[in-house]
Amino acid sequence: MNSHQIDYTIHGDDMQIVSIELDPQETVIAEAGSMNWMDRGINFEARMGDGSNPDSGLLGKLLDVGKRVLTGESIFLTHFTNIGHGKKQVSFAAPYPGKIIPVNLNTVQGEILCQKDAFLCAAKGTAVSIAFNKRLGSGFFGGEGFILQKLMGDGLAFLHAGGTVIEKELHNETILIDTGCIVAFTTGLDYSIERAGNLKSMFFGGEGLFLATIQGTGRVYLQSLPFSRLADRIIKHAPRMGGSSKGEGSVLGGLGRILDGDN
Repeated sequence: MNSHQIDYTIHGDDMQIVSIELDPQETVIAEAGSMNWMDRGINFEARMGDGSNPDSGLLGKLLDVGKRVLTGESIFLTHFTNIGHGKKQVSFAAPYPGKIIPVNLNTVQGEILCQKDAFLCAAKGTAVSIAFNKRLGSGFFGGEGFILQKLMGDGLAFLHAGGTVIEKELHNETILIDTGCIVAFTTGLDYSIERAGNLKSMFFGGEGLFLATIQGTGRVYLQSLPFSRLADRIIKHAPRMGGSSKGEGSVLGGLGRILDGDN
């Protein structure tokens, strides 16, 4: 693979933007709807497939579409190409508060596995595919970790994660993680699911029934606030449709809403 050699700058702290600098005829591929702004002279086109194998033909493109359907993403990737003279910039924003993670695929043996909604953009030449976890238990109990996205290439790829991001290097070690807190890990690591302690801990510990286990030697990226957890908390505390949440933060709290006739 010969990915386009792009330069980048990451702006911001909690709602980050990555600006990609493209030389003439260089291309970056991105998830649909992630573009924030771009210079005039950049052409963008929605295509089926990542463009890493231009000779794949119609069947290859249809297979790519099928894979993206399994991950729940749009069937199209948007290709942004500098068709002008001189350097041009195009910027992409993370869809929720968190961090953008630049990954040089050359430093991870050309391949990394990530959660199915973590991919943001990458240099053209990066193959965006899927990987099924080999362990059946991961499929039944691992929640988000059964169908993973696989990024392959020799250039830069950008992932996004919720909250704070921790990068850990494991050296023949084992780490237990909440299943939603995994962003990505290198292919040399073994991923599985195990029960979260005894029965009392499973039901009353608040950490879920199962934990992800990653072991071996490699790199893993962790996030402090998975989007699913953020969404659950927003829905839990949102007012009922057609009503308002009175007394939010008051001493009476829920009792106050009952007295007000809201419950």
